Amino acid sequence: MTSPETATRRRLPRGLVGVVVVSLLLALYGWAVVGRGIAMIRTGEAALIAIGIGALLLPLVVLVVIALEFRLATRVQRMADELAAAGRLPVDDLPRSPGGRIDRAAADAAFTAYREAVTQDPGSWERWYHLAFAYDAAGDRRRARGALRKASELY
Repeated sequence: MTSPETATRRRLPRGLVGVVVVSLLLALYGWAVVGRGIAMIRTGEAALIAIGIGALLLPLVVLVVIALEFRLATRVQRMADELAAAGRLPVDDLPRSPGGRIDRAAADAAFTAYREAVTQDPGSWERWYHLAFAYDAAGDRRRARGALRKASELY
């Protein structure tokens, strides 16, 4: 039985600890790269200055990419929470093989319905969200991420 305090506390996302650890390791690596970049720039040699500037820019690019991924993950979680509260989360009821793999023909059939729904209402973030999970079930992770990004933009 859960106490009222436990019931009201929000549970941390499953992968949060791993994401934080990897991000901290990446920050440590970035700090080391920036240090080397500054040391190269201080030499005064043209080639090392150019490499040093590149070494300073690389961690910035990585930070921007990480920030964008955190933003997407946060928005996707908010969308999932909203859909869960309304009882409209995508349901994974596709048939599976004994090994646990989703039946490809069933995934393709389900995908068609979700794609058609997006075609009918391309401004609905919820339909794009559902399409993303249909892409994922069909094994197309690249398009699944693209559909999640579109859902996030519309949200």
